[in-house]
Amino acid sequence: MQCRPGCGACCVAPSINQPFHGMPRGKPAGVTCVHLTAARLCGLMGDPRRPAVCGAFQAEYATCGDTREEALEQLQQLEILSLPD
Repeated sequence: MQCRPGCGACCVAPSINQPFHGMPRGKPAGVTCVHLTAARLCGLMGDPRRPAVCGAFQAEYATCGDTREEALEQLQQLEILSLPD
C-alpha cells in the first residue's frame, strides 16, 4: 500500500519519544509534527534529520484503513495499546 496523498495521520496520531529537528522534546501523541506541510506531506522526507521511526513506517491497510479519519483512529488505538501498564 502507498501512503494516501493528503493524509498525514502518521504525523499526528503517534508519539515520537526521541528529540528531533524542530521538536527537541519529541512529539506527543495527537500533536501535529511541525514538519507536516499544508498539503499534509512530510517536510523532512529525504532529509537525514527525519526521525528513523518515521522512515521505518510503512503504510498498511491495518493502520491506514480507507480514509484519513480511519487512519487517525487506528493509529490512536495502536498508540494506546503501546502504553506501558
